[in-house]
Amino acid sequence: MPQSALILGCSGLSLTPDEKAFYRDADPWGFILFRRNVDSPAQVKALTAELREAVGRDAPVSVDQEGGRVQRLTAPNWPKYPAARRYGQIHANDPTTRREITRLAARLIAHDLLEVGINVDCLPVLDIPVPGAHDVIGDRAYGLDATTVGTLGRAAAEGLIAGGVMPVMKHIPGHGKAGVDSHLSLPVVESPRAELESLDFLPFRMLADMPAAMTAHVVYTDLDPSSPATTSRKVIKNVIRGAIGYDGLLMSDDLSMQALAGTLGERAANAFAGGCDIGLHCNGVMEEMIGVAGAAPRLAGKARRRADNALARIRHLPEPVDVTEARERLAAALATETIA
Repeated sequence: MPQSALILGCSGLSLTPDEKAFYRDADPWGFILFRRNVDSPAQVKALTAELREAVGRDAPVSVDQEGGRVQRLTAPNWPKYPAARRYGQIHANDPTTRREITRLAARLIAHDLLEVGINVDCLPVLDIPVPGAHDVIGDRAYGLDATTVGTLGRAAAEGLIAGGVMPVMKHIPGHGKAGVDSHLSLPVVESPRAELESLDFLPFRMLADMPAAMTAHVVYTDLDPSSPATTSRKVIKNVIRGAIGYDGLLMSDDLSMQALAGTLGERAANAFAGGCDIGLHCNGVMEEMIGVAGAAPRLAGKARRRADNALARIRHLPEPVDVTEARERLAAALATETIA
């Protein structure tokens, strides 16, 4: 039987009996972990196994492991990685080395994640912040121009895939111009489409072959003044699937974020009606998960094909890596002078 078109969070370091029963019945396609779910490597490995046991299959388990401000597995049990902007600053006169170091860091992140049963990382961030925008993106971006962001974003995505971890690029079609944090309220971007085409869309075009992408909870008035991208059939059909040319797995950003209006069931229904393949709900609150699950379709048709194709990209043995040597090389590169 097809799984539900959902990725769901959980509440703590291990599953409660109620969570196990709910996941068994709801049968979400996958799961996502946050800091509240992380203590030690042994605990995370046990939790990912528990999640898979709850649905009776090798379900994908995701995390936001970018580095910098957004790193769910961190010290002292895991290495601390820098924010994406740091990779855009090293060896500014040597773009080949900069790409190699970005890929290397992602390959090491993949190693960390796969060891504890996590095989999806919500990385790379392909947004391009502009002056005056909210700092919710800020140094999570690889740079301030499309070429840098697209080039280093691809390097990071390829490093994850080499390590057996599926990348999820975000936040399509671009969150960099948002003036507010979409976790708290709805951003409205009034830039003309031509400006969006020439800057924000370009990194996503450069990575249009990647397996998965996450939407932006942002209204673009010149694309669809009435709905954020996550719930807009116009934006998803005409821009994400059309102008950007992306045909991979499309998941919503977190449906519990306050940028979206309505009940959790209404938010989920609107995201699926808009064209999202998968709905993402992160906070692990049972009442909210029940509402989302009630509105979620079974994963079928094009969405099923995209989900299967995305997972097929990581069905291989990880590329060998000498972890000690790689960490030393990464540390040496990050210790070099930077050019802002």
